Amino acid sequence: MTLPRRDFSPPRVLHRVGTVLALLVLGQLAAASAVLLLAAPVQVLLAVVALLCAPAPALVAAATLRPRSPGGVTVADLLTLLRHLAAGALAASAVLALGGELPPRSWPLALLVGAALATDALDGPVARRTRTAGPVGARIDMEADAALVLVLSLLAAVVVGPWSLAIGLMRYAYVAASWVRLAFRRPLAFSQLRRVIGGFQGVALLTAVVPVVPAPVATAVIALALGLLIVSFGRDAIGQEREERRDQQQDPPLTRRR
Repeated sequence: MTLPRRDFSPPRVLHRVGTVLALLVLGQLAAASAVLLLAAPVQVLLAVVALLCAPAPALVAAATLRPRSPGGVTVADLLTLLRHLAAGALAASAVLALGGELPPRSWPLALLVGAALATDALDGPVARRTRTAGPVGARIDMEADAALVLVLSLLAAVVVGPWSLAIGLMRYAYVAASWVRLAFRRPLAFSQLRRVIGGFQGVALLTAVVPVVPAPVATAVIALALGLLIVSFGRDAIGQEREERRDQQQDPPLTRRR
């Protein structure tokens, strides 16, 4: 006997892309407001900048959720969007930390970062469990990770120096390079090494905000993470260039067109 398939759809109020994005922006503004209250009193100009930066990750969420419209947002998507919500609160925190209004190292920040990173371990299994895994969900997950790492690298820059921003900006620099080098648009085969190095970036940046981790130790860990990331991106770039040259040698010059 075939058992009926269970419905894993989120509640109706969280079913549409527009509704989810609106709730995400409201949540980010609420989280930023809570950060401002905890850091009060705060300079008015700095508070305004923090509130403006908090919803910025929602722009990334809107771009990646577009393929879901007009269909529904999955449960796994909602878990992924929690990272965007946390990124909004952390973006406001980074603005205040840069302005000297908030300690860059504290347990509340560390717990928030840890919770945001933990969602990365949940959305994948949930997507497979609910049979909603696919390229759209993978893209949403990847962009949420990139946005969170960028915000964390900005927060870490207050502790270890501006060079930590290279971690958050490297992926976007790679995308920008693909506009010039078509080879970088080639699909990448699965790599467990790339996955482990990517996951290590968030953990390394977490050490920058944990109060009990000495700043020199956090600096060394983040420097190691950056070195591994450079190796990972370099390895992928070299592989894509080799495949591009191989295809150019195999395809007839007169028939090969882009």
